[in-house]
This record gives sequence, structure tokens and C-alpha cells, in this order.
Amino acid sequence: MVRIDRVYTGGGDAGQTSLVDGSRVSKSESRLEVVGTIDELNSLFGVISMEVNRLPETHADGGQRSTVRQVCEVTTSVIGRMQHELFDLGAELSCPPDNIPEGIVMLGEGASERLVDEMDAWLEELSPLTSFILPAGEAPVAWLQVARTVGRRLERRLVELKEKEGEDSVRAFVLSYVNRLSDWLFVLARWITMRLGESEVLWQPVGERDGSGVEGIRIQRQHGDIGSAIDDL
Repeated sequence: MVRIDRVYTGGGDAGQTSLVDGSRVSKSESRLEVVGTIDELNSLFGVISMEVNRLPETHADGGQRSTVRQVCEVTTSVIGRMQHELFDLGAELSCPPDNIPEGIVMLGEGASERLVDEMDAWLEELSPLTSFILPAGEAPVAWLQVARTVGRRLERRLVELKEKEGEDSVRAFVLSYVNRLSDWLFVLARWITMRLGESEVLWQPVGERDGSGVEGIRIQRQHGDIGSAIDDL
């Protein structure tokens, strides 16, 4: 049982902190960077939960958005579970793997398999992608895309930690789980977009954007209309 009597201790004023096993390390240590990124991702999950519960249940014309309630229930449930699992992950990674205190229970393969099962269920309702998707959409969808990018950064930090401290410094399961988690966030964002009846914003390569952007400037410069091209950017 965790007991916190006060938040401030002054122990980190000089740029060091304690790992779960009691060892003191610099706050710039790779392991602390991993744990901090997990905390950042978990905080974003809190924002996603807030935003999904703020979705309006009526359209501008007063009609009911019948799927909003289901989206709220599903998203709140899975995001809540993931917040607990991220705390589990943070506890494990907050100390060297050869000195994990008794009482810390580590996530197992079932957690990763559950992510895959949920993705498969959502993908059954989704159309195959024909292009990459731009990070946009309703507030919870946009925040899910931000969380996805932080999840990818967490994965990079884990690889960096493993390269610095050796193969045994990070369980293979942890890397696999975090990799699945980023995919899971992407699929959940797509599922919410579909359920809300919204359209995904697909990426169009520069050659397909009808003269917009830099290519548009080049084309319009050939016709002596560079001023108009810049005004349109």
C-alpha cells in the first residue's frame, strides 16, 4: 500500500532523485526519461478521457448523436484500464530489473494480447486505409493522435535505455507492449471517428494537391503570379 504524507521532500533540489529500489540517480538518467515519458503519456490519457466525456450529444440542428454515449462508455473504460497499466509499467521501469522490490507485480502477455484483440474488433468495423491519415478530428481523436506520438517517443526512449544499459535492462515484453499501444491508439482514434460519423482527413502527396503549397508557387511563378500564390498559403 502506497502512503504519501506530503508531496515535497526537497530531496530532488540538486538534480537527483530516488528510484523505487532506493538508489539515487541523476534526473537526466535514461531510465528517468523513460518513466517521465510514461507519466506524460498517462497525463494525455486523462485529457482524452475528459474530452470524450465533453462530446456534445446533439448536432447543431438539435438532432441526437446516437453513438456518442457508446463512444464515451467504450473509450472511458479502455483508457481507464490503460492508465492503471501505465502505472504498472512505470513502477517496473523505476528501478533496475535485477532489483525490483517485492510486491511489484509486472504486466504479463495478457495485457498485450488484450490490445490486439481490441484492435481486431475495432478494425472489423473500419474500412481499409487508402492513404495516410492527418492528425485531425474531434478533440478526443486529435488528442489520441498526440498520445500516439508520445507512445512512439516512449518506444524510442526504451530502445535507447536498452542500448545504454544492455539487453536485460528492459524486458522484451515491455518493448512489444509499447509498440502495440501506439498501434492501439491509432486504431481507437479511427474507430471513434467512424462511430461519430466524421470523415478522416487523408494525406494527399504534393503532386496530388492541385497546385497547392510549394509546387503551386513553382507553377504560378511560371505564369507570373507569385504574389497570388504566396497570399494563398
